[in-house]
Amino acid sequence: MKLIVEAGRFLDSKGWVPATSGNISVRIDNEKVAITSSGRHKGRLKPEDILLVDLEGRPLEDKKPSAETLLHTLIYRLYPEVKAVVHTHSPNATLISRLAKGRVELEDYELLKAFPEIETHETKISVPVFENDQDMKRLSSKVEVYLKKHPDTYGFLIASHGLYTWGRDMDSALMHVEAYEFLFECELKLMSIR
Repeated sequence: MKLIVEAGRFLDSKGWVPATSGNISVRIDNEKVAITSSGRHKGRLKPEDILLVDLEGRPLEDKKPSAETLLHTLIYRLYPEVKAVVHTHSPNATLISRLAKGRVELEDYELLKAFPEIETHETKISVPVFENDQDMKRLSSKVEVYLKKHPDTYGFLIASHGLYTWGRDMDSALMHVEAYEFLFECELKLMSIR
């Protein structure tokens, strides 16, 4: 729980989870995930603002999980090595998700080496953009189809909404958020001068 509280403070300090947006989770074991409760400000989280759910997203406590719990548990089911998932609503992620047509291509950036198994700037990664949908089962099904076809994905965007990324631990997941934030900002600046 402490990892989630600290991550929430960090993300809030950067302005990446305004108001009650975003959600954060950690894998407890092969059957349980701790995730932020619905409607909580991530910069002011307390242990009671976090609850346990199973890998199907069903709450194991009498608390309301984040509306997007199914996206978190999907990632844990598809990637057994993942121990943390972070979802942000930063201006950069939200804006680029509106401008991109289906995906954001990130190519030849030194910072791509922040992602696992990337050892050179001479590479390209795609960040898929999914249309926003209030039906989380339908949205998570679309994300699942994509991730099964592209298992080397490090994150995805939801249009007009924000970023999802993950890591082998919370530090890795937060490093991925930082890398994406930098890369999205660079891409947005390039778009503005083209």
